[in-house]
Amino acid sequence: MTATPAVLRLIDSDVHNALASPQDLLPYLPAYWREKVKADGIDIPHAGYSSPVGVLREDARPETGGRPGSSPAFLMQDHMDRYEIDYAILTGSGMLSLSLHDDPDYASALSSALNEWMVATWLAFSPRFRGSIIINHSEPLAAAREIRKWGAHPQIAQVLMASGSSRLFGQRFFHPIYEAAAEMSLPVAIHPGSEGAGTAPHVTPAGRPTRYMEWHNILPINYMATVNSLVCEGVFEKFPTLKFVAIEGGIAWLPHLMWRMDKNYKALRSQTPWLKKLPSEYIRQHLYVTTQPIEETEKPDQLRQIFEMIDAPHMILFSSDYPHWDFDNPRMALPPLPKEWKDRIFWKNAAELYSLMPHGASVAS
Repeated sequence: MTATPAVLRLIDSDVHNALASPQDLLPYLPAYWREKVKADGIDIPHAGYSSPVGVLREDARPETGGRPGSSPAFLMQDHMDRYEIDYAILTGSGMLSLSLHDDPDYASALSSALNEWMVATWLAFSPRFRGSIIINHSEPLAAAREIRKWGAHPQIAQVLMASGSSRLFGQRFFHPIYEAAAEMSLPVAIHPGSEGAGTAPHVTPAGRPTRYMEWHNILPINYMATVNSLVCEGVFEKFPTLKFVAIEGGIAWLPHLMWRMDKNYKALRSQTPWLKKLPSEYIRQHLYVTTQPIEETEKPDQLRQIFEMIDAPHMILFSSDYPHWDFDNPRMALPPLPKEWKDRIFWKNAAELYSLMPHGASVAS
């Protein structure tokens, strides 16, 4: 593929589109599960932490009413047109913990219905919307079928699953998911919000936080554990084309993890004979992280130094997290950075990862 022409300017890698109501899913559910949703609502587990400032921005409610993020037309006008965003990668809202439901058959039925609804309601609305295949990671074979079902759709950008899990994601149990994603040339992403919910264990190995602020502060430890597992279990050796996206997990934890993994690898590599290079090299070649919520330092140059420590400009994707309470305005989101770095973060990295071209352009071979 030829290089992406420099007429793209902004790609948002985390935009939360939402169901207006559980009723939206009814046409896409088998009869038995349809009756369950009619009677009980969607009924998936949640971690139980409530933000004192709310999760959704009230000023992002559609003019016609409904939940923020539930109207494709309003989201296009209020967010994408306002900030001149070329593409939005849709990541859903509040549904990823379906993977942590006690009944995996119900979770897989919800996953399938959500994807049908997303394609029919959002992707059909505009080619500027790119979708995530939401999977039930507790049933990897069913998840792999869902990936293969939708993977060839021209507006599908990635596979998306909850970051909360009863198992670390590098373990072989999950490899059918990565095999299907690699086969369909799709990245796999995780998103927070389900830690400690349903069948997932405590948010931290030291116990359960008391309140939302504590939970929100400590989310990066989940991402450290996930990246460590993916690398050490040899996922990127087994699936060398696979890319992994850690959404909303922060960035500043990466130097510590990379340094610690490299140091221990030199002494303990006999336990991971399948690794052919330093752990930090796998991370740089296969991992992407998103800007929201980017760490805020008193001296902005300190964040730039962290980027330099990990050679990170090619690993970072801009994300706004619209329409959540801690949404980042793209015009104010980043500290002063070299123009080349900003171009990579605002659009080039996402254009390469998701194979995005300017609207109306064709891919040359």
